[in-house]
Amino acid sequence: MKVTGVNPKEKSTMEIIVEVPAAVFEAALEKTYRKNRGGIMVPGFRKGKAPRKIIERMYGTSVFYEDAINDIAPDAFEHAVEAEGIKTVGRPSVDDVDIKDDKALTLTFVTAIYPTVVLGEYKGLSAEKTAQSVLKKDIDAELETLQKRNARIQAVARKAKNGDTAVIDFEGFLNGVPFEGGAGAGYELLLGSDSFVPGFEAQVVGMKAGDEREINITFPEDYAAELAGKDVIFKVTCVEVKEQILPELDDEFAKDVSEFDTLEEYKKDIKARLTKERTEKADEEFQEAIMKQAVENMTVEIPAAMVDQALDGMMRDFYYSISSQGMDPEQYLQMMGMDMNGFREGSRATALARVQTGLLLDAVVEAEAIAVEEAEIEAEYARLAEQYGQEAEALKKSVSAEDLTGDIKRKKAGDVIHSTATAEKKAAKKEATPADEAKDEAAPAKKPAAKKTTTAAKKPATAKADEEKDSAAEKKPAAKKTTTTAAKKPAAKKPAAKKAAADKE
Repeated sequence: MKVTGVNPKEKSTMEIIVEVPAAVFEAALEKTYRKNRGGIMVPGFRKGKAPRKIIERMYGTSVFYEDAINDIAPDAFEHAVEAEGIKTVGRPSVDDVDIKDDKALTLTFVTAIYPTVVLGEYKGLSAEKTAQSVLKKDIDAELETLQKRNARIQAVARKAKNGDTAVIDFEGFLNGVPFEGGAGAGYELLLGSDSFVPGFEAQVVGMKAGDEREINITFPEDYAAELAGKDVIFKVTCVEVKEQILPELDDEFAKDVSEFDTLEEYKKDIKARLTKERTEKADEEFQEAIMKQAVENMTVEIPAAMVDQALDGMMRDFYYSISSQGMDPEQYLQMMGMDMNGFREGSRATALARVQTGLLLDAVVEAEAIAVEEAEIEAEYARLAEQYGQEAEALKKSVSAEDLTGDIKRKKAGDVIHSTATAEKKAAKKEATPADEAKDEAAPAKKPAAKKTTTAAKKPATAKADEEKDSAAEKKPAAKKTTTTAAKKPAAKKPAAKKAAADKE
């Protein structure tokens, strides 16, 4: 085989022309004939026994051409790429086929190639970095969450108020007729959670166990078509009212929820943890901002095949992540209101950013002549082995030294970009002075203002409401529910986004 043309084209693609000798094409035709003759019927011959010339005379001389070309093309392309030292991306397409009278074959391929990167400024960049501080109210919020998580739930004889859980039976009527999905029994409604249609919860406030009440509701205009904008009546019976009893914030509480003996020690630990988390987040955001600048400063024409290749990898990671949790990926996406095509296209921007970052880092590796020592490779194998609980030698069979070397080089390139960057300090919130802290300590803790009711057929509850409901569920099994969708919509779970390391490549 001989390469007769290598022609660069737009958008980082290339045309490659390869001549295939007649003898090679003939051998491919014979191979195709032998492979397919068993399925070809020719009158006067037993099945699979007809000579090739008879079949070609009956069905045309080109009957075996397509399969033979498909058999030859991968080898012809690989030969051309190796001979010319071309770094390709994705799968090539056969753009043209020319067969001479003597059966010499010319194949014209079009393929995406690894694009040329022209680096812009990537050293000495600057970006804002938020200066983090942890105030007393931040610590109090953490403690409040823990209080609610460890709260007791008990029934009370008084009227229900915001913050209570009202156990209710209800049925909705539209023009005097019960509507589908508008009934529920033993439903535990956290008052103030904004989990039902506007106006519903406010009218349950003030009910006590045994009370019956008709609640008038107008569904929002953007609700389901059959109920949107309609006036309905819910007949509601209050079965029980339950209140949340929070534990005291004292040393005993600290012992129950932590390894510390006193509340003050626990508060110091919370402050240290929050400070660490916020500092790490600020560092990460700063590094992302610097990397984004470096990407924007470079010039490169990225072929679509390169983004598609990155998308393929992301979809494989997604399938593996969801499947490893015992869920079917397709069903999971349906539950989230998506399909695979929509999810894939929605991930395209992330895939493009991943490709851009990878190209930047590879270009910096070349510009800085970054090298990797054998000892660094072995150290990385050891680190990964410890992280995944494997033997280093076993890990070497699944992770090649070449791939690991590339990863280390890219990390070093990222270090070059980040280590030369400067941070412009930006205060996220006013720093607490000693006077502020003293004032904060003296001031009584403010309770969060009750939210305005905004939704009665259930919309996703707030995280705060979910914690209170979870706490209640732990103390007492919920009554059997018969609620359907018009009165209650299940809150969709958000996937735990797997953050691939490649996002920073």
